Amino acid sequence: MSSEMQVFRLPDLGEGLTEAELVNWLVAVGDEVRVDQPIAEVETAKSMVEVPSPYAGTVAELHGEAGETLDVGKPLISIARAGAAPAAPEAPSATDDAVSTGVATSPEVEAAAETYRTEEKAGSGNVLIGYGTPGGATGGRTRPRKASVAVVEPVTEAPAPSLEAALAATRIPGKLSAVISPLVRKMARDHGVSLDAIEGSGASGLIMRRDVEAAISAPAAPAAPASPVTVGAGAAAGSVDGRTGLGVSARTPVRGVRKAVAANMTRSRSEIPEATVWVDVDATALLEMRAELKKRAPHDTPGLLAFIARFVTAGLKRYPALNTRFETAADGSQEIVGFEGINLGFAAQTDRGLVVPSVRNAHELSARELDAEIRRLTAVAREGKATPTELGSGTFTLNNYGVFGVDGSAAIINYPEVAMLGVGRIIDKPWVVNGDLAVRKVTELTLAFDHRVCDGETAAGFLRYVADAIENPGGTLADM
Repeated sequence: MSSEMQVFRLPDLGEGLTEAELVNWLVAVGDEVRVDQPIAEVETAKSMVEVPSPYAGTVAELHGEAGETLDVGKPLISIARAGAAPAAPEAPSATDDAVSTGVATSPEVEAAAETYRTEEKAGSGNVLIGYGTPGGATGGRTRPRKASVAVVEPVTEAPAPSLEAALAATRIPGKLSAVISPLVRKMARDHGVSLDAIEGSGASGLIMRRDVEAAISAPAAPAAPASPVTVGAGAAAGSVDGRTGLGVSARTPVRGVRKAVAANMTRSRSEIPEATVWVDVDATALLEMRAELKKRAPHDTPGLLAFIARFVTAGLKRYPALNTRFETAADGSQEIVGFEGINLGFAAQTDRGLVVPSVRNAHELSARELDAEIRRLTAVAREGKATPTELGSGTFTLNNYGVFGVDGSAAIINYPEVAMLGVGRIIDKPWVVNGDLAVRKVTELTLAFDHRVCDGETAAGFLRYVADAIENPGGTLADM
């Protein structure tokens, strides 16, 4: 490969994320790109982000296709230096067909990685979640950067590496996939070949192009005797499901936000001994108070959720056990971690799934300030641009499932938090007021809590406090 070629690998996206789905290329082969120009959109389990280029030049090769999941450290794009002609891609051989084009394998890998780190400290000014540069600041990231994540420029006339060395340069610890080359994966996908059924002939069982070609040219296995159930549960769309005997209409990969939500909910259910308490609340006074405020300031009146959020933060100050985290150390010892403030999370439904952004230091904000921040975070979450900090720093979650037209829910606590308050729809119900039957605006509050951190008395006390605040909002706000 020419020494004028610059290979940019998928950067470390932070927050422990080791992979990302390539959603869309923003450039094409032959395009001229400049430093910090967005080159691709990728989706992680946290958010959708644009990846900026650290180099200027001409796009020589795109390593991956839209919809493909890439590991951190794998080549993302090859860029020829400005003023240099892009190198024509070489035909892969029996050895290099197992390795993505542009992967550094020379002995100078560490030196090149250190060069990139030095350039990064100088600052390009463009920052990606968990990646980017400080824009000229003297301080740099304190966590050592893995060499496998660095941008590497191979040195001309470097000794030809062994296959084992090539694999070591492309693989990430804990991510030892059996296939490295996107070319091999694409060939198998295009011909309907299952990589799980192929035994790799390369080092460490690596599946190489010749293995896929052999599978493609192999004669088809004799058809099995006719049977109403012919395919197992892992069958592709259009086949027959082995358990039910029904045709499979679709198979949707679980990835991105949906994958993260599934893992988080599973861990919550498996680790937290949760309990639930609930109460019906007369919200008539709160609705009347808000209507009166809206008459005075039609365009600057907080929403109902903001008022309830204000009552929740006040309640958590009185019952701080619900604003904690339960931790188990490696030696088996356990402790309950309390916090000096409240980061109030709220559930937001987006096209990418359910996410929980959090209002940081919510206890310091008024209802009007809470309303503004809730609206802002909802907007960035739906755009897929919320940061990992905004999505992962909550200490308590408020969930308004009334917008879906339901009264209550046996909610799953947002791990590693220890409690979640749900608010149901507000509807007209018969209610006894001063001994007389009346029609009132009633909602249901549901509190799911971790029974390890508190007993029912604490949970009920908090729930009753919030309920009383909703029923008598003027008096509660006056005391805040």
